[in-house]
Amino acid sequence: MASNAKNVGILAMEIYFPPTCVQQEALEAHDGASKGKYTIGLGQDCMAFCTEVEDIISMSLTAITSLLEKYEIDPKNIGRLEVGSETVLDKSKSIKTFLMQIFEECGNTDIEGVDSTNACYGGTAALFNCINWVESCSWDGRFGLVVCTDSAVYAEGPARPTGGAAAVAMLIGPDAPIVFESKLRGSHMVHAYDFYKPNLASEYPVVDGKLSQTCYLMALDSCYKRYCGRYEKFEGKQFSLNDANYVVFHSPYNKLVQKSFGRLLFNDFLRNASSVDENAKEKLAPFSTLLGDKSYESRDLEKASQQAAKPLYDTKVHPTTLIPKQVGNTYTASLYAALGSLIHNKHNTLAGNRIMMFSYGSGLTSTMFSLGLNEGQHPFSLSNIATVMNIAEKLKARHEFPPEKFVETLKVMEQRYGSKDFVTSKDTSLLAPGTYYLTEVDSIYRRFYAMKPVSSGGSTSVTSSQANGH
Repeated sequence: MASNAKNVGILAMEIYFPPTCVQQEALEAHDGASKGKYTIGLGQDCMAFCTEVEDIISMSLTAITSLLEKYEIDPKNIGRLEVGSETVLDKSKSIKTFLMQIFEECGNTDIEGVDSTNACYGGTAALFNCINWVESCSWDGRFGLVVCTDSAVYAEGPARPTGGAAAVAMLIGPDAPIVFESKLRGSHMVHAYDFYKPNLASEYPVVDGKLSQTCYLMALDSCYKRYCGRYEKFEGKQFSLNDANYVVFHSPYNKLVQKSFGRLLFNDFLRNASSVDENAKEKLAPFSTLLGDKSYESRDLEKASQQAAKPLYDTKVHPTTLIPKQVGNTYTASLYAALGSLIHNKHNTLAGNRIMMFSYGSGLTSTMFSLGLNEGQHPFSLSNIATVMNIAEKLKARHEFPPEKFVETLKVMEQRYGSKDFVTSKDTSLLAPGTYYLTEVDSIYRRFYAMKPVSSGGSTSVTSSQANGH
């Protein structure tokens, strides 16, 4: 029997990022980079990072537990749990299996789903899997749950300031305030070596920065063209940026987001010049015959398209950039942290809006899709999502590390990556109550986590006891 679920989408969201961060301006000075290279050149303000007591599993445990508690969801009512991540801690055991500890405690082991992996696209793949499940004849009436979790770190050098860390949890079901327009979707997937992690002894990637940017923009063009084709087929009219209230991008760094939105406006100009204003027409006209690879190499076009798009960018994109600029590139969580930023900034006026989403993962996978928004019903409402995420307070409560301490922390993490038989400091002084943290990795690589007590004087509960008998 086919699912009767209508208006399937995101019912609830929660975001977690580490309380430890480094200012990009301070990092510039420490690295001896030219002033403004990270802040203006990359468009970044601040970068979150995990210390030795946090990782992708602890962040996921925190995000899920918080979502279930704040929305008063019985863990027995979760029927599918999908995880998107590119941070590999085990080549066989999925991150999802670690998270099952939350559900085992209430006797729910009947939960489908495992991990999806392909660079920054895994979160979108996990999300689509959950949406498709609720819309299918396999759906059993329970909620789906998606977690996007990553810690993005780079070797010392020009790529290091494009790191970040976060986990985003999303509850999936019918009658949602954030509805997927499932027919309107365009993908582009090819083989490319723009960014990859072939050395399993290291968490640092191999990056071809120039190729990666070109791949991103080529994928954007292709996905937009296919999305527009779908829109025309189902809606019977041509699509342009005027038909979207906001555009949300996967954000490796903000400058690429600015370039990408300019690129979409250039696409509109080429397809139908009358869809762009006179100012944009004038700026883009000299490039009307510039096609293919030459258009990706032209700095003049890049500059002109960003200038032409600036007024629209300020309205349609800027409200989505808060967390990506403040927390950094969070890989699979990046696109959904940007969506969370938009809800935080504009939740009172989003009902009736269409949101365009562009998801990109190196190697190469990408999809453009869209969401329709309505206020919803409490607790599954846009205003409550904004309240639960509590983004402004989380950003305010962070602790800035000097660059020297940030570098020192990354060295510790680098040495411990893939290692065994160590106990962490268990220092939770910077963590908020209710945050999970790593306590030890034993002699046979088993990982153990505990939660910082919510009430003072309470005992710390070790979450790995059931799974590993420790």
